[in-house]
Amino acid sequence: MDHVVPAAPPSASPAPPSGAPVIRALDIVKRWGATTALSGATFDVHPGVTGLLGANGAGKTTLLGMILGLHRPTSGRLEVLGLDPAHAGPEIRAKVGYSPELHTLPDDMRAHDLVRHIAEVHGLPRREATARASDVLWQVGLGEERFRPIGTMSTGQRQRVKLAQAIAHDPALVLLDEPTDGLDPVQRDDMLALIRRIGTEFGISVLLSSHLLEEVERVCDFAVIVGGGRIVADGRLRDLTRRTDGIVVEVVDGMADLIVALRTQGASVEVDGAQILVRSPHDPAAQGLVPGGAPPQPDDDDQWLADLVRDALVDSGAGVRRLAPRRVTLEEVYMEIGS
Repeated sequence: MDHVVPAAPPSASPAPPSGAPVIRALDIVKRWGATTALSGATFDVHPGVTGLLGANGAGKTTLLGMILGLHRPTSGRLEVLGLDPAHAGPEIRAKVGYSPELHTLPDDMRAHDLVRHIAEVHGLPRREATARASDVLWQVGLGEERFRPIGTMSTGQRQRVKLAQAIAHDPALVLLDEPTDGLDPVQRDDMLALIRRIGTEFGISVLLSSHLLEEVERVCDFAVIVGGGRIVADGRLRDLTRRTDGIVVEVVDGMADLIVALRTQGASVEVDGAQILVRSPHDPAAQGLVPGGAPPQPDDDDQWLADLVRDALVDSGAGVRRLAPRRVTLEEVYMEIGS
């Protein structure tokens, strides 16, 4: 059954020192022959849930492979849980879980047997691996289905099996590659809730590779954006999206008079139903939207725009339902700096 939220986490692995990044990359370059997959990538992944964003071919898969120690960077320095994966691959893989994007699981194998086997590969004794496989399958909502052959399971259940095998050995870090691929909206919501819980309650840091910006915004604390083999942005989501993009005014009446007053004072105006998005003419997004020449740029453009909106509301006498700054979305950040 797909629509299940787990009841209690397994015992957590020891976390890295407080505030210490679980992954550190400095000037990572990776070349495959004449092709450069990564060019000077520098970023940190902190404890919690981090989204790894980028289009196909951006270098995400190459990066995940280097984190797992499966191939070495051409140059630069990479640390995973304080270790160099180029020289400590087996030790890192004992502490890291991985859920691949591909759905190529053995159809004739029972879910419990697969999860137990992967736990043993990670170094757990057979008795402990057997018990852990049952526990973690209950955690991901497959307790009653754990002895079913994987080939008889739905896509949502197979994704949960992949997640279960990735966390069965209590890793300190888990890498999830497109974990909601092929899921319907209800299954996707359940999976995202489970991923969030793993990263907050289970004590496991999560690196979520996804091309779906909305998913990253919903569950992640941090984001690393890859574009053209480079890291074009990384940091806390709230910092990446802290920049404001004008002021949203939702009016009850008097819209026409308010629009005239705003434009008279030099603001750009975009109307969407009962809402007006007011931007400064100095905002690059507003260039070409304001008739005539823009006034000289003030020292504090945000305050200038707030004062302008206040004065226009007074002059027009418009009735206001809501007035708030508009913050940029992660999609807008990605389109602006990741293209």
